[in-house]
Amino acid sequence: MNQRPAASRPIDALVLGGSAGAVEALSAILPALQPTCGIAVFVVMHLPRVRPSLLVDIFQPKCRLRVTEALDKEPVEPGTIYFAPPDYHLLIDEGPQLALAADELVHFSRPSIDVLFESAADAYGARLVGVVLSGANSDGAMGLKSVQSAGGTTLVQRPDTAVAQTMPQAALEAAPGSGSLTLEQLAQLLRGIVAGGIKVDEIKGWTRV
Repeated sequence: MNQRPAASRPIDALVLGGSAGAVEALSAILPALQPTCGIAVFVVMHLPRVRPSLLVDIFQPKCRLRVTEALDKEPVEPGTIYFAPPDYHLLIDEGPQLALAADELVHFSRPSIDVLFESAADAYGARLVGVVLSGANSDGAMGLKSVQSAGGTTLVQRPDTAVAQTMPQAALEAAPGSGSLTLEQLAQLLRGIVAGGIKVDEIKGWTRV
């Protein structure tokens, strides 16, 4: 990976989405984020809709950032990881603030990665980084395309390192030119981005590794 001279443009938010195998992926990425980061992190995991989520309980002890389940109309606070709750789509509204919706399922899922990514792309534009992780359907592909179309940076877990390859492969096909990285590379890169040591423009145009 050849770094180019740093550019001044920062990012304001990071969105991540995954399904089967993504807990392991998130366990490699989220603990790498430093508490001094000035961005908000939003995560959608496909969850059983009839049971409480345990994601906050799983990740808070591992992470240096505050970890919480998203609440409707809650103002977005930098330095916080927000998990979408079961059976609700998570969106980013003007403000920015969080919004929860019980609209129809997308790719048989609620919450949907596409819904989060598309709303975040509208809210943050080029100041957004989107990451699609392991999963067994194509949710997230069109959302990542929206991030790319809005000028944001798009990254994907390298399919051959994913427990389920369908989701990252679909994302690469929908958003060609996205960086395709191992979990170790993703963790290192995102840690650098949120710490300000790596600027978004440095990784534009990264291709599959």
